[in-house]
Amino acid sequence: MFELIERLQHNTLQVSLPGFQPELAICATIVLLLLGRMLPFTRWIDTLWIALGGTLVALYLARPWQHLAVGTDVAATPLFDGMLQLDTFTIYFRGVLLLFVALFLIFSRLSGIPDREDAVDIYALVLGSTLGMMLMASANHLFVVFMGIEMASVPSYALAGVLKGRRISSEAALKYAIFGAGTAGVMLYGISLLAGALGTLHLPTMVNQLADMPEAEFAMRQTVLLSGGLMLMVGLAFKLSAVPFHFWCPDVFEGAPAEVDAFLSVASKAAALALLVRVAIGFGHVPTSSVAAVDRPTSAVVRTVAFAAQPAVDAPVAAKAADDKAETPATVPVPLAKSRRFMVGLISLLAAVTATFGNLAAYSQTNLKRLLAYSTIAHAGYMMMPVAAALAVVGRDPELARESISAICFYIGTYLFMNLGAFAVVAFVRNETRSEEIRDYAGMIRRSPGLVVCFGIILVSLLGLPPMSGFAAKLLVFKSLVTDPQLYTLLIIGGLNTVLSLVYYLRVVKVMTIDAEPQDRVLPSFSMLTPGGVFITLMTIPVAGLGIWWDPLNVLAQQAVRQLFS
Repeated sequence: MFELIERLQHNTLQVSLPGFQPELAICATIVLLLLGRMLPFTRWIDTLWIALGGTLVALYLARPWQHLAVGTDVAATPLFDGMLQLDTFTIYFRGVLLLFVALFLIFSRLSGIPDREDAVDIYALVLGSTLGMMLMASANHLFVVFMGIEMASVPSYALAGVLKGRRISSEAALKYAIFGAGTAGVMLYGISLLAGALGTLHLPTMVNQLADMPEAEFAMRQTVLLSGGLMLMVGLAFKLSAVPFHFWCPDVFEGAPAEVDAFLSVASKAAALALLVRVAIGFGHVPTSSVAAVDRPTSAVVRTVAFAAQPAVDAPVAAKAADDKAETPATVPVPLAKSRRFMVGLISLLAAVTATFGNLAAYSQTNLKRLLAYSTIAHAGYMMMPVAAALAVVGRDPELARESISAICFYIGTYLFMNLGAFAVVAFVRNETRSEEIRDYAGMIRRSPGLVVCFGIILVSLLGLPPMSGFAAKLLVFKSLVTDPQLYTLLIIGGLNTVLSLVYYLRVVKVMTIDAEPQDRVLPSFSMLTPGGVFITLMTIPVAGLGIWWDPLNVLAQQAVRQLFS
């Protein structure tokens, strides 16, 4: 018993807490923000600087620029006895989330939402949701999966209704909360079914159980596993706003302010994609480190503890074990092969339907925030495609699987600037015109040419035309689909959807540049020399630049996935 306590103490103090520093910094920042309402001297400090300072400290502690540098060797480390996984993938998504939150805080101050009275509450909600998203990106256990999703979702429900006194905003928050509660219950029931069938909730141990399960036993438990997997996917699809769990997205985006929409469209998508990758790997790939553990305990409960506590395997031993058990179509266990086929088919179907529905539904929208909501749904479909590609090839070529996941990392890196820039335009134009309707952008090129040029670049990038960064992102996604013949149909659907999206993106550009100005009022002139104009310009530069010089971000994306499927 003493040895167990000593090991847990060493693991917590010497391994887990140092690897958990960015999350601890966010927790400390939230506490400081809440104390600001009680301590007199903190009332003299703008809460923006507390929130922004804490976010930048967390970003410094994460240090993605150091850990993802070429040639840097970062050991993949399980935290808190395997509940979380700290590796280059976690570090990359930590960096993306914290960079976005820092930019979001600046954007929210420039746009005027929140005001000084509500700033503490809103910043605390944003950081609390971000903390949940960081847990989602590093989740290695289904309890953490559920906890991370709920920590990210519950503050988002309150953020959706931040415009107090507006019926449409309150209605959006209520729909979001009710739908989120329903999907959370379904997901939790699915997790309980998986726990009952596999005897553990630790993702690497679950796939080991699946791979070792006799075919007769798997046939007996197949219905339970199938039902549990589908219910678990309900929660992930809700966070991704994937069809058919997308209903909340357009209504929430229309009712919430553009600032909250930007947060939901970028941060929530990034975390959900990272979690989808974690879960897909957890049910489709046996870790190399566990291959060497030949004499694993047969007890499901003991196995979970033993896996988390086992010492690191020497690299030559692990490599030899991996070579000895290299997968071929004949050697892949039947339960593992069926699990992969099920996930490839399910994710491919969701990706194809989501991208198609999002693009078709965007055609009839007259409100720009609703149009961008359906655009977000469509992009979620595109970003799910490489996950299916990775699972389809991981058995025969893990390197191709890593390249597929790196396409997601690159996509979300460009998507951050595209969508934040798009919603920044909506927010600043709303402040000037008090409108978010597309028709009220008519003729804007004549009075605000700089704004129209920047917004046009962002829309063309969202469409995926060269030479913008969106083209490079979609090119990498479609490249990942060429690796397996069963994904050619998905590739064709993705290409056709890109053509479909051409109409509604360019319709907005056409309204701004060709349509006549409205006769009933004069459009305001928006200068790009204002703080808001400078912010939009700074978001547009990466959107255009990463389409031409996309190698730096691509290298970061490749470094982020180097420890996956190993």
